Amino acid sequence: MDALPVTAATEAPIFDPAAFRLTPQEAALTARARDFGRAVLAPRAARWDREASFPTDNYRDMHRAGLLGICIPEEEGGLGAGFRAYCLTAAEMGRYCGATALTWNMHVCSTLWTGVLTEDLDLPAEARAGHRARRRRHYDRILRDGAIFSQPFSEGGAAAAGGVAFGTTARRVPGGFLVSGRKIFASLAGHADYYGILCTEIRDGSDKPSRRDTLYLAVPRDAPGVTVEGEWDPLGMRGTVSRTLVFKDVFVEEAAALMPPGLYFQAATRWPHMFMTLSPTYMGLAQAAYDFTVAYLRGEWPGMPPVKRRMYPTKQIAVAEMRVMLEQTKALWFQAITDARPDPTKDQVLRAWAAQHTVMENAAALAAKAVRTCGGQAMLKTLPLERIFRDARCGSLMLPWTAELCIDRIGRDALYEKGETDD
Repeated sequence: MDALPVTAATEAPIFDPAAFRLTPQEAALTARARDFGRAVLAPRAARWDREASFPTDNYRDMHRAGLLGICIPEEEGGLGAGFRAYCLTAAEMGRYCGATALTWNMHVCSTLWTGVLTEDLDLPAEARAGHRARRRRHYDRILRDGAIFSQPFSEGGAAAAGGVAFGTTARRVPGGFLVSGRKIFASLAGHADYYGILCTEIRDGSDKPSRRDTLYLAVPRDAPGVTVEGEWDPLGMRGTVSRTLVFKDVFVEEAAALMPPGLYFQAATRWPHMFMTLSPTYMGLAQAAYDFTVAYLRGEWPGMPPVKRRMYPTKQIAVAEMRVMLEQTKALWFQAITDARPDPTKDQVLRAWAAQHTVMENAAALAAKAVRTCGGQAMLKTLPLERIFRDARCGSLMLPWTAELCIDRIGRDALYEKGETDD
């Protein structure tokens, strides 16, 4: 049984509004996410994991609850969440179903990037007006029809990490673009209504593809030339259905651009916290591992005999260590998402990488300690801990900021100033 027990601990928000000085909007959104997660996400989570099937029913309910438009500006019909408000809300969602929260992030970024982030970037007035008109079409599809967007990054090379241009390409033709290429680990493959594809515009006469020429295009799922390949049977995050997307001369109209040409490159270089939005899911999983451990040791988990295991010193020590790690993780991560803004300082970027690494690694460590502390019965598939354990292990592998890349970048940038070499 996946429904959380209703106790003082599990009723509490991950980030207490008073202690963390949340805005009224942040407090309201996170409370809404907790109610939704407990009532809708948790009871279904085992099904998506067991079947490796996409949580379609959850998305229908998220549409009815207005959550698909969380980052659409209020004046355009959405809930108007900024970066921090979204991250805090997504952490609460991840507490109840990691796969739903992670795929929801892919969808939300199509509105976060085109909304709040774009408004912070340099764009001529005419281009901004055109962008707002185009994004309105996408927003209307989401709000009116419940359209789902995805955001596949990975291609099997260095592009998703920002090292080189994307191998998926777009060539201008009358009325739009022809897109060709492939995206691996493409969450929502076969289930999103539109694929938000990052691709490189190929210009006539250019020497080589450039990251500066990255386009962000909404490719309809049923467009001729779009196919989904491969199976999906991973360790964890099974409900993301991250199969391979293939594009072969797919025509995409000019109005499908989610960002004006060149703006994604500006965003990636000036708004680096945009790449932290995978981490809220794992912040939620870290909390979920702790929540389960406390409830289980107190004999309060639904469907289990009310056997208390809290009196043993080894259990108490383990829970204390988990609490220390959880509080450290929360504090660093909260500061990092609070830092998010255009043109952050070097220290703020280093802290963002440190927070990303800490959340991804500590979520897995907390889940592993929960398994050892709770014991064998807690690993039954009738309980959520073994799923939390498997889902949490996937976080450190996720581009564009894997745990390894974060360590590499922290070490390099802590020791070198921009442009500095050893020559």
